[in-house]
Amino acid sequence: MSRRPMIAGNWKLNLTVEEAVSLAGEIASGLMRDDLDVLVIPGFLALEPVALSLSSSPVLVGGQNLFWQEQGAYTGEVSGPQLKAAGARYVLVGHSERRQYFGETEKTCRLRLEAALKAGLRPILCVGETRDERESGQTEGVVESQLAGALAGLSAGEMAEVTIAYEPVWAIGTGLTASEEQANQAHAYIRGWIGSRFDKLVANSTGILYGGSVKSANAAGLLHQPEVDGALVGGASLSAESFLGIIQAA
Repeated sequence: MSRRPMIAGNWKLNLTVEEAVSLAGEIASGLMRDDLDVLVIPGFLALEPVALSLSSSPVLVGGQNLFWQEQGAYTGEVSGPQLKAAGARYVLVGHSERRQYFGETEKTCRLRLEAALKAGLRPILCVGETRDERESGQTEGVVESQLAGALAGLSAGEMAEVTIAYEPVWAIGTGLTASEEQANQAHAYIRGWIGSRFDKLVANSTGILYGGSVKSANAAGLLHQPEVDGALVGGASLSAESFLGIIQAA
């Protein structure tokens, strides 16, 4: 089954509103392809201005995180309905930086993923192992635990709205990148797990992105692997030239 590729840029804690709108405009004006989805994920303050600036463009907008309650006394949090109203179509769930710095767990990922689906957002669930876990042969066990926890209780129909991003923690912001074979092998394992948890049709239709020091120089090799359906790009998405280079390499 054919899966539509996606190149997503996670801007993390970078860019003012003005800078974010400018970057979004550069990406939209330089986009030369219509055979894949392009997603930008700005900070919360820039989300609505960026979405408005891209309203006549095919470039999609997503949120970096969400809380599992829709409203209430939760100072500093952002809800799914708020993201949707601001123009988001997608939202990241369980990014490794959220797990590392903010105590994200399989349980809270499950709550956030459910909240995203309820709000009509398409969650991108991030999974991946640390360097110590990979070197001790725990990659598959760690990834399985993260998948099982976050996707517990989902129906096949709900799973159809979910994208997976495999992001080996040891390759995020380090300059290290999984080899093409390592990336494809991890993606194949994830797809096989989805097939066993749901069915082969769901597995074959689920998009699985690779994230971890993706650059225009290494994108082609990674993105042309049979199990890799696109990329979740960090630092290289903060430059229109480098991000568009990755898109062209896909």
